Amino acid sequence: MQLQDIPKLKNLNSDNFFLLAGPCAIEGEEMALRIAEKVVEITEHLKIPYIFKGSFKKANRSRIDSFTGIGDEKALKILRKVSETFDIPTVTDIHEVSDAAMAAQYVDVLQIPAFLVRQTDLVVAAAETGKVVNLKKGQFMSPEAMKHAVQKVKDTGNEKAWITDRGTMFGYQDMIVDFRGIPTMREYAPTVLDVTHSLQQPNQSSGVTGGRPEMIETIARAGVVNHVDGLFIETHFDPANAKSDGANMLDLQYLEGLLTRLVAIRKTITSF
Repeated sequence: MQLQDIPKLKNLNSDNFFLLAGPCAIEGEEMALRIAEKVVEITEHLKIPYIFKGSFKKANRSRIDSFTGIGDEKALKILRKVSETFDIPTVTDIHEVSDAAMAAQYVDVLQIPAFLVRQTDLVVAAAETGKVVNLKKGQFMSPEAMKHAVQKVKDTGNEKAWITDRGTMFGYQDMIVDFRGIPTMREYAPTVLDVTHSLQQPNQSSGVTGGRPEMIETIARAGVVNHVDGLFIETHFDPANAKSDGANMLDLQYLEGLLTRLVAIRKTITSF
């Protein structure tokens, strides 16, 4: 997998980590464009290769009354508009085999959610679109087990896959990142650290997932020091009122400062 495989991806000669960032879910056109505009401005200034992230629907909710989306086609069209407006690639997650071909018409990268990464039919359907496939490591899986998920993609003839670590279950209501897994997974494919989902606190009695956003920089710094190829950060200008995963998203106003410090760390470790 080469980053050059992703259409519209810029700043490839900067030797920076690449970034997947955006809201958890597409709530509407105005919010998506507003977030994308700000992240594009920041990443262009810092020379970070950037992919806009937004879920066109949320199928894995704790409660039946949780927000799941604004309509599949409507949200996918917004993702396409973000891509066309800012000339950037986009990524969204899929949950069913039928989602693969549909979403592939609108985005550049198809993401397999962590809960579903062992679903062979889903992984194969994503791979057969010819798009880049982002395989999120199951919270219940070892780093070593991810080589099989990568191989499923490659067995279709698609070499364009990477792995994203989003933490491992630690008891019933917490996640932990085992940084020993990063060099292991990098042997199989480029590896991304999903900073914000790694700080989730799932299975709360309220049925609404909690989080530890104050630890975002701690986890992100450790990921960069341990040579992750990319970072995944969900961000929103109003996390408290976001319709999905607001408890662990980064407030957009803090993104530039965070990325500035992370780029400085990256430059330091690559100078040795």
